[in-house]
Amino acid sequence: MNKDLAIVLVSGGMDSCVTAAIAREQYELALLHVNYGQLTEDRELRAFHEIADHYEAAHRLVVSIEHLKVIGGSSLTDQAIPVPEAPHLHPLPGGERSSTSPSTLRGEGRGEGELRTPNSELRTASVPSTYVPFRNAHLLSIAVSWAEVIIARKIFIGAVEEDSSGYPDCRESFYQAFNRAVEEGTKPETRIEIVTPLIHLKKSEIVRKGIDLKAPLQLTWSCYRNSDKACGTCESCALRLKGFREAGVKDPIPYI
Repeated sequence: MNKDLAIVLVSGGMDSCVTAAIAREQYELALLHVNYGQLTEDRELRAFHEIADHYEAAHRLVVSIEHLKVIGGSSLTDQAIPVPEAPHLHPLPGGERSSTSPSTLRGEGRGEGELRTPNSELRTASVPSTYVPFRNAHLLSIAVSWAEVIIARKIFIGAVEEDSSGYPDCRESFYQAFNRAVEEGTKPETRIEIVTPLIHLKKSEIVRKGIDLKAPLQLTWSCYRNSDKACGTCESCALRLKGFREAGVKDPIPYI
């Protein structure tokens, strides 16, 4: 019996790859990638196609919405705004400091007594400049339009609230509200649900889930800056490296 279709938003990053692996257990995959003028657009698109090839996805759609680059307001789309470094040194109780340099995050040179940096300390106090204003609403709207046409029942997105950069459009409440908007704004017979299977997981748990499902993590790309070797110092790299370290697994992609 044929499986129902599910659309998965696949940026090319680790979270969306693991989300595709989860969706594939129950659904036939329709993979969607959106270019929005981000700095590593070409590298992310390559990762998307390699992941889609891995899963032999017959349904795939690539869409460009470069108006987000024209609108600007994000260091991912505006070259005049530098991509910030992840915080390297964090104050700990008693005045000590803990390093989150790339070598530390990869687990290099760590003694048994070295203090581990809490996940929360990789977050910024306010929404970081890497936030692309209301981006996920644009992505989801495209996915819903496609879902109505191909009669997909689910839309999977790899949003993470617990261990992320604090983006407002990665909160569970946002997706609950968007599901209500989908119900109100589509045909009466349409039944589409947005699913966020990673929303409460930490990066280390996502890594372990990906390994359990044999997701091709080696094909993914997370760096905000570079397209050849990951910088290891932007917040996306730092969170990824920390997740692999805490999972006790070596990150398979190259770093500077």
